[in-house]
Amino acid sequence: MKAIVYKNAEFIREEIVTPIPLENQILVKIIAAGFNPVDYQMTEGGSEKKYLHSPILGREFSGIVTAIGKKVTSFKIGDAVFSGSGSMGSNGTYAEFICVPEEIAVHLPKNISFEEAAGIPSSGLTALQCLNRMQASKTDSILITGAAGGVGNLLVKLLIANGYHNFIVTAGNDQSIASLIEMGVKRNQIINYKIDPIEETALRLNAAKKFDFVIDLVGNAIADIVVKLLKTNGTYLDVTAFTTKYSREILFGKGATIMNISNYTYGLEKRYDYYKNGLEQLKGLLEKQLIKPPVINVIGPLEVATIKKAHQMLRENKTEGKKLIMKIN
Repeated sequence: MKAIVYKNAEFIREEIVTPIPLENQILVKIIAAGFNPVDYQMTEGGSEKKYLHSPILGREFSGIVTAIGKKVTSFKIGDAVFSGSGSMGSNGTYAEFICVPEEIAVHLPKNISFEEAAGIPSSGLTALQCLNRMQASKTDSILITGAAGGVGNLLVKLLIANGYHNFIVTAGNDQSIASLIEMGVKRNQIINYKIDPIEETALRLNAAKKFDFVIDLVGNAIADIVVKLLKTNGTYLDVTAFTTKYSREILFGKGATIMNISNYTYGLEKRYDYYKNGLEQLKGLLEKQLIKPPVINVIGPLEVATIKKAHQMLRENKTEGKKLIMKIN
């Protein structure tokens, strides 16, 4: 099979052996694969490098089952599926084929495309974990940074679908703001952080009160600002692992509850139920049209140039509120 392999700090297109499914695995011909910030972060030598289980990157996909292990019961050859493979696949998703445990794959929702489905697993599971773990009441106030990105997009849709309306979000350009309004967010719930000071604007929009929950999808300098907007004993959801020393000191001083949001540990512990149940829940919401898939940008085929372009767009935050997708087959 063809694959883009990461070797010696470079991406190289190679022909490699197609994996063979183990007894509990399915072999999937990948139709489309999604890009995530962790993809480029794994190439930069930081803590995210621990996610690099294969020289082939990529963590989510959709495709067609082409072979099954002898103990597989949920799928047959020809089934359309999608999955958040994480580090549980035979390789990453920058390739024509992948083997994954049947327990982490789900049948494709009937009303969305392969390309749309490929953009859901990683962001969707992260967003769903945020919603489930914070257990906010409908009256609790919520501040979300980077709401037009991959996770933020689906999180906002989940909040609205579940009757949450007392939230404020940040975005940084007209396209992102337009995408949020199209989801159902009101203009007076959106802070354009490129124009308006976040701290002052957030307090004004929240009736001069600090927030019960802060969901930080950006981190770094933004974290230093938004931690000050959390009320005493409030809850801070860290989705990036990019908090600073200053922001951690502020959170400690507030007696805050810190929730570290990550799908990684569930894959490490082989908690397949987390993936299966989460994806089935998202599938049901999509089929009932209670949420919509993210707006996608198919940026190219299985080529080195496609991957470099996607990584650069993610690194520079130039996705304009769209999920980046690679068309493979």
